[in-house]
Amino acid sequence: MYPARITDEFPAPSYRGNQKQALADIRAAFESGKDVVLVRAPTGSGKSLLARAIAGCARTAGEAAPEQVVDAYYTTPQVSQLDDVAEDALLEDLCVIRGKNNYDCILPGETDTPVNQAPCVRERKFDCQVKHRCPYFSDRAIASNRRIAAMTLAYFMQTAGSDVFGKRDVVVIDEAHGLGEWAEMYATIDLSPETIPMWNDIDVPDIGGLDEAVTFTERVEHLAERRVKELRNKAELTGDEVAERDSLNTLRQDLGWFREDYTDTESATTWVVDQADSENAPVTIKPMNPERYLKHTVWDRGNRFALLSATILNKEAFCANVGLDPGNVALVEVGHTFPVENRPLYDVAQGKMTFEHRDDTLPDIARTIVRIMAHHPDEKGLVHCHSYAIQEQLKELLDDFGVGARVRTHDKEGRDGALAAWKRSDNPDVFLSVKMEEALDLEGDLCRWQVLCKAPYPNTRDSRVARRLEDDQWGWYYRTALRTVIQACGRVVRAPDDYGATYLADSSLLDLFERADHDMPDWFRAQVDRLSQPDLPRFAPDQALSGLSSGTKRRHDRSRSRSGDGNHPLSDVWD
Repeated sequence: MYPARITDEFPAPSYRGNQKQALADIRAAFESGKDVVLVRAPTGSGKSLLARAIAGCARTAGEAAPEQVVDAYYTTPQVSQLDDVAEDALLEDLCVIRGKNNYDCILPGETDTPVNQAPCVRERKFDCQVKHRCPYFSDRAIASNRRIAAMTLAYFMQTAGSDVFGKRDVVVIDEAHGLGEWAEMYATIDLSPETIPMWNDIDVPDIGGLDEAVTFTERVEHLAERRVKELRNKAELTGDEVAERDSLNTLRQDLGWFREDYTDTESATTWVVDQADSENAPVTIKPMNPERYLKHTVWDRGNRFALLSATILNKEAFCANVGLDPGNVALVEVGHTFPVENRPLYDVAQGKMTFEHRDDTLPDIARTIVRIMAHHPDEKGLVHCHSYAIQEQLKELLDDFGVGARVRTHDKEGRDGALAAWKRSDNPDVFLSVKMEEALDLEGDLCRWQVLCKAPYPNTRDSRVARRLEDDQWGWYYRTALRTVIQACGRVVRAPDDYGATYLADSSLLDLFERADHDMPDWFRAQVDRLSQPDLPRFAPDQALSGLSSGTKRRHDRSRSRSGDGNHPLSDVWD
């Protein structure tokens, strides 16, 4: 790696904010001998541009000895972030490669077939005469030979050990704050009817501990291997059979890796197992702090690493979570350049939103949202509902209050389409979202205000969370929630001249700020220090709808009478 050329590799014609100083600090960190640099850069820092400059410091083929690795990887957990990179003209030399399911086969009669179900994977000994023009294999070949290959973190991890995407000189991971949690998710093993087609043929025992789980996985792997052999003996497979074969092969690899890691007395990974109290209940085997998994899939893939995020809150805790030596890691802090008065926080707390208090608190939050809507009659708003159960309750309450004409929702399958429709709309609609605290760019009039309905604490019913709390890891618990809050607060203010208000409706959020104060970045603490109570209008649903045209209200009433709810496929047309 050649950190000295980081400024020359910066892709923009000029700097904005603190980018120039950030590049200097990153260069100094690498030149000090650190192999890993954490870059804590808030919203609007231009992390993707910083990432491109760092990747450009990788050795090239003309600068390396034959035994030295060259070039760079750019990877991010967020698909939307990779889409943004692909569309950014300043990042055109990042060569994007995606998984097979994102490409369509080009053979006659197969143009609607994804490559992962094409004849080359369905038919034994199939010889594809156009493989050199296959969009997936073409993109893969190009990316493997470009200076900077860009991919999602999932694809990056899945290609560990491949001949095509081997070790490189530099690896840049954007939005890296959840790296440990993403690794835990990827390494989790789900044994259920959805992952094991012959589930009904298995007498699922009550799993009392990890030793019983190991015995059960041996039996599952044997059955999976037998089924895969049956599929391999077929001359041609259907698309569903291809998916089944690939899923079972992945499951076999995961089960083998779990048993190997569990029996390794030197492994740092702790495993937990979950099973509901019911007959033939699915079994989930989860790793905690999967250092060994990350070593194989990430840390063995490069010489030097840059991890960028706005919310790597505690260097030592982050390093412990992902298996890094803090002594070999530098932290570069990038200051916030957005005026704090443009990103205010408002206290509209109505009580606790814990499960036992939710039914009492949520109606008050709904009334408060109506008042906020009246305060922003002509501006779009976003409500972070935290869960679909809260979203559903809130939608019913807002409908009952008579403001449903201005409210949109989404479900798990249609979230992207619903989000796109809301962003396209010229109406000042309010979008009730679930799990959209990250990787959502709502610059300008796309959204001017948002509400956080609930403090996003990790679910204590999750065995990994419970285990950490049993080990007194409360710092991790509060940091995880604070990280999500900070990410959410960054959705509506995306540029120095942008502005947007964030309303805090759960009193537990105020408690969180006190408990996690020592892990709070200075620029976010400045927002918290200015926290105030807004002067909202009285509860008046008609005022909340004053920004809508009368025609829009009538069309909405008509659509509700036809569809019975707000999720009809034509609701966007009628609204």
